[in-house]
Formats: sequence, C-alpha cells, structure tokens
Amino acid sequence: MFMQGSLKPQTHWKIGIVTARFNSEITEPLETGAYERLIELGLKPEQIIRARVPGAVEIPLTASLLLDRECDAIIALGAVIQGETKHFDYVCNSVERGCTQVMLEAKKPVIFGVLTTNDEAQAQDRIGGKHGHKGRDCADTAVEMLNLAELIL
Repeated sequence: MFMQGSLKPQTHWKIGIVTARFNSEITEPLETGAYERLIELGLKPEQIIRARVPGAVEIPLTASLLLDRECDAIIALGAVIQGETKHFDYVCNSVERGCTQVMLEAKKPVIFGVLTTNDEAQAQDRIGGKHGHKGRDCADTAVEMLNLAELIL
C-alpha cells in the first residue's frame, strides 16, 4: 500500500505559524509566504494562528504550547545566518533538536522552515529568489503531513 497526503486542507484544522523576529527582513517574508499559501490552499484566516518570538531558539517552546492548546501542526520559521563565532552552530542545533523533540512528543507535524545560511544573499534566494520560497513550501508540507496523519490514524 502507498500513502501520500494531499494538499486539500480540512475545515477542522488549525495550523500555527511560529516566526522568529530576529533577521526580520528574512523572516517576515517567510511568514507572509506561508500564510498566503495556506489561504490559497483553502484555509480560512481563523484556522491560522500566528505567533512571533524574539529569536529562533524560542520557536520550540512556542510550538509546543500551541500544539498543546489548539494547533494540529506548526510551521516553524526563522533565519540563522552564519557569523564569525560558533553561536550559529549552537542556535541551529538547538532549534532543530527542539523542533524535532516537540514533533515527536506531540505526534503532530512541526515543519522546519528555519533557514540556516552562510550569508544574507543565500537567505534572500530562499524567500522568492532562485531557490523558491521556503515559507510557501512549508505551508504545502504542513497540509500534506496533516492529511497523511489522518490517513494513518
């Protein structure tokens, strides 16, 4: 048997978008793209819960709280851009581990849309540039995973 989720949203879903404010010139277009794509797919504005957090490290806690209270899936959005110190590595690892842990504990999708790039140009390429729009891609993934979860359950 082969199972794959569709891009048709259900009316009972609530999807959270958790966006880091740090590097807002990147993260705001990511959030806008995800939100607009969810609307294009057929979700109503009241089915989408948006939360903004100071930085990427705060995403997993907020995702967990939203999943506990009202959301069926989370789209985690942020931008961590390489600097001159190891801080980049610690932040990237922390956020990835946190989002993965939240997803597995909640048994609900947490879509990892945190850009981890070497420079701002690479991040710009991922918000509508030559590498597409990762916010929109994450919206598609959230809907597909929710549909797949409903098939399995």
